[in-house]
Amino acid sequence: MEKFEITKREDASFMFNLKASNGLIIMTSQDYITKEACQNGIESVKTNSVDKKMFKQETASDGRLYFNLSSANSQIIGTSQMYTSKQSRDQGIDSVNKNAHKAEVIDLTSN
Repeated sequence: MEKFEITKREDASFMFNLKASNGLIIMTSQDYITKEACQNGIESVKTNSVDKKMFKQETASDGRLYFNLSSANSQIIGTSQMYTSKQSRDQGIDSVNKNAHKAEVIDLTSN
C-alpha cells in the first residue's frame, strides 16, 4: 500500500514523499511553509491523482523521463522520480492514479 510521509527539512519547511509499497519514492512535493499547507498538498494529490489528465509526462534534459501531477489551477503538486523507460514512467503514473487517493499519511515530524 502506498503511503505519504510528511517530513521537515533543515530550513523548517515541510514536504511529503509518496512511497510505493516497496518503500521507493514515487513522487515528491514542493516545500511548504506550514505543516497544514503540506497536508493540504496531500489532499490535493489524493483529489487530482484520480484524473489521468492531471498527469503530464516530461523528459529531462539528460533524456530521463518523469511526470508531474498538477492541481485544477495547473500548479504542480508532485514530481516523480526519474525513470529510464516510458513503460516504467507509465507504471508510476498508474500506481499514483490507482492508489494515492487511499494512501495513509504518516507524519514523521516532531511538531
